[in-house]
Amino acid sequence: MLELRKATKTYSKGGRSVRAADQVNCVVKPGDLLVVHGPSGSGKSTLLLMLGGMLPPDRGTVLFEGHDIYRWSPARRNRYRKESVGFVFQRFFLVPYLTIFDNIRLRLILQGRSRNMDSTIRKLAERFRIEDRLNHRPGELSVGEQQRAAVARALVGGPAIILADEPTGNVDEENAEIIKNCLLTEAENGRTVVMVTHNRQFLNMSTKNLCLTAGRVIADA
Repeated sequence: MLELRKATKTYSKGGRSVRAADQVNCVVKPGDLLVVHGPSGSGKSTLLLMLGGMLPPDRGTVLFEGHDIYRWSPARRNRYRKESVGFVFQRFFLVPYLTIFDNIRLRLILQGRSRNMDSTIRKLAERFRIEDRLNHRPGELSVGEQQRAAVARALVGGPAIILADEPTGNVDEENAEIIKNCLLTEAENGRTVVMVTHNRQFLNMSTKNLCLTAGRVIADA
């Protein structure tokens, strides 16, 4: 289970304080697909970074299976990110000089689990319809193909938590449907999925919704 308790985060911008998270409470369980929505600058990405162990709150706690992840040592928190969290970034962060196959495999290499995983990577690529792009480098792919590759990398190895920041923001409707269905399948298989999106159509696929405005939760269901 993943939980935020009164998580607060404030940034300094242009000489003034901007509160990106204002005492946010949230609980996400295995099998949940939480869709986080709200206007730009409302704190959605900040919420994901806190859940992913990349951004400590100024106040409040972030719990994974009952443990405050920001009380862990840096090494333990790094292991949490490597082993338990699959993160889909808005900007992809694919390694430009590696093939798509090796970009996906990179996560497994960091975990020390890359041996005998070729068929797993190829099956995952088939789910995202990029199996014919595995020997290409990111610059040789369309933006939509890069997005699907980035999502595939996050899912490889079966992380307990999937955090997706606008995973359909750079793709057409058909590719958005592929990504949406894959994330839904992951939740149905018992993973914890949190997806940030501006697309309100995706609210219908979620088990929970969270609406943020100026860092505050204004609605959840």
